[in-house]
Amino acid sequence: MSTPEDSLSKSPASYTFEQRDNRAIYAADPNNPPWGVLQACLAWIASVVLLWLIPQLCALPYVATHYQGMAGPTKEMLLSDKTFILIIVAGFIPAHVLTLALVWAIVTRLGKVSASNALGLRVKSTVEIFASIGAAIFLFFVAMLLIYKFGGQDTDLEKILRSSRAAALITAFVATATAPLVEEIIYRGLLYSALQRALGRVFAVILVASMFAGLHVLQYWPNFGAISAISLLSLTLTMVRARTGRLLPCFLIHLVFNGIQSILIVMDPYMHAIYQMWRHEAAGALYLLKFLV
Repeated sequence: MSTPEDSLSKSPASYTFEQRDNRAIYAADPNNPPWGVLQACLAWIASVVLLWLIPQLCALPYVATHYQGMAGPTKEMLLSDKTFILIIVAGFIPAHVLTLALVWAIVTRLGKVSASNALGLRVKSTVEIFASIGAAIFLFFVAMLLIYKFGGQDTDLEKILRSSRAAALITAFVATATAPLVEEIIYRGLLYSALQRALGRVFAVILVASMFAGLHVLQYWPNFGAISAISLLSLTLTMVRARTGRLLPCFLIHLVFNGIQSILIVMDPYMHAIYQMWRHEAAGALYLLKFLV
């Protein structure tokens, strides 16, 4: 009885459709994925739709009951409703879970292909891990400089963080636990792998970096500092994917980059309290110094 592996020993001209399919499965690697551009683009569209639709569906029962009898809440009313914002932010979690289920089906061909092989998620060395961490820290400080230099008005993210402590904590959780994995698999995994095989590395880098940054422009508008920072991150991550041929370094950089921000979000009230205490003590010391000099 012949096996899929046996079919790989035949000449390519003699392959049947099923044998070519088996060959694609067994030969799958980050630059030779068992999916095409159409599947990758459809998965990207689905991820965007899920990220918009699922939080809205989660908030629908609350809006229907809380604003019962009204003609309809205005956008300003909803954006000032802390509970509504909290539900919307929490809705990102099931949206990401559903997206991961979808991309798992595409990447693994429903379990026929190793996701680690197809995406390049295997650890090669500890040097790679520490290099990725170092790159993420460097990128974070460069991003902070860009935000400081070109930062403008408040972004939607900053408004969410200020809406309530619970919303801030959930945002920190999503930014670290689910967002880096989902976004890297969608953009540098599915999209880049298919596009680089079809169009080449240069066009793939330009398209994927633009798609990732472009979608985040809506989130960070009109803060040009934040837009510059996310554009730098997008280009760097996509170039790392092109240079290494693997997704793991991109995921690690993204994870650490977001992780630093999440730590700052969690620690913000404590750092603010320490700053106020230090400021009060410094003011007291200066007041005493006036009488001693």
